[in-house]
Amino acid sequence: MTFDLRGQAAIVGVGSSAFARRLPDSASSLAAAALRGALDDAGLHRDDVDGMITHMGTPLGVDYDQFAAYAGLNLRYAAQFWLHGRFVTLSLQTAAMAIACGMADTVACVTSVKFLSVRGALGGEGDHEGLREGGGSHGEDPAFGLTSPGGGAALFAQRYMHEYGVGTEILRDVVMSSRAHAALNPAAIRREPFDWEAYANEPGFIDPLRRADCAQINDAAIVLILTSADRARDLAKSPVYVRGMQGIRGGPDEFIFAPRGFGIAQQGVTDWPAEKGPRQAFEMAGVSNADIDGFGTYDAFSPLVIGALERHRYCDPGSAHRFIADGQIAPGGSLPVNTSGGLLSEAHVGGWNTIAEMVRQMRGEAGERQMPRADLMHWGTMWGDSVILGNEA
Repeated sequence: MTFDLRGQAAIVGVGSSAFARRLPDSASSLAAAALRGALDDAGLHRDDVDGMITHMGTPLGVDYDQFAAYAGLNLRYAAQFWLHGRFVTLSLQTAAMAIACGMADTVACVTSVKFLSVRGALGGEGDHEGLREGGGSHGEDPAFGLTSPGGGAALFAQRYMHEYGVGTEILRDVVMSSRAHAALNPAAIRREPFDWEAYANEPGFIDPLRRADCAQINDAAIVLILTSADRARDLAKSPVYVRGMQGIRGGPDEFIFAPRGFGIAQQGVTDWPAEKGPRQAFEMAGVSNADIDGFGTYDAFSPLVIGALERHRYCDPGSAHRFIADGQIAPGGSLPVNTSGGLLSEAHVGGWNTIAEMVRQMRGEAGERQMPRADLMHWGTMWGDSVILGNEA
């Protein structure tokens, strides 16, 4: 027996702090500012919130119990996940399921980050998380020397370039599309003009990645508020419904920075037919790729955009680079991607800034970067998870 979650919950409030490389505020203060903004956006009071999902704990962010006390929230449902972008979907899913099951009426999804204040470089000696020493899940595969997430993304890019006979222009085009979106976004950190020469002059990171291929490290907070579809219709803003969703994939042939069976880290080299790809979110939402107006994805590294487009069937394997080079993901393209600039150009908030942008696009609040049509938006990552949002339940 299955439970129909389609359209049972809706996003009704969006709030954010300022985005900057360094901010004087504490993680709790940033999260509180974002929470106030989200409550005001929804026309709600903090006493209306009885559920909370935190997508990052201390020391980088806020723990659910401490932040509930700090913000004066009285919760009957709470959960907490790691920051990493693979858990954006899980957080939204958990909030939607809690509402649909009656475990909470109104849930705040809270993410706050203070990257530079409390953490040095990812990877290498002393990175307990990267070495899987009880510090979280961002050691992609330390047995293969991949203690930094950039290592996995670089391996995927190298293999993709070899497999399909392309060069680093495939990465440059992703970055240039991201900067083109960010140039229209006053909140973005990286808004300066960017061209091929600027990309070529960027310092190297892990071959073939350059600095511009990597998300920025910054301080920021985002809060999204979800409630039931019935209640959402009576609130201040037009609701954005959770139409479809599916979870993170795992297994011997899964690696978060490469397509399934692509031969990276522990993966085998397996020809997985496209029809075996994850489609649960589309089936739940009752839509197809052709219905989607815009796409959001976790772009901590530029190669991830290429992999996500192919995994979710917007492009055939080995063809996403041509789709991107033709301008299809840039402003005015057939499938705008990460229209705020994403992690590469707007800010690194674990992917939540992109979800917030999708909601603003669907409500017609994106200003100069507003898409002409934004009725259905899809968040999907390289590792297979998805959320499809719609203006109708």
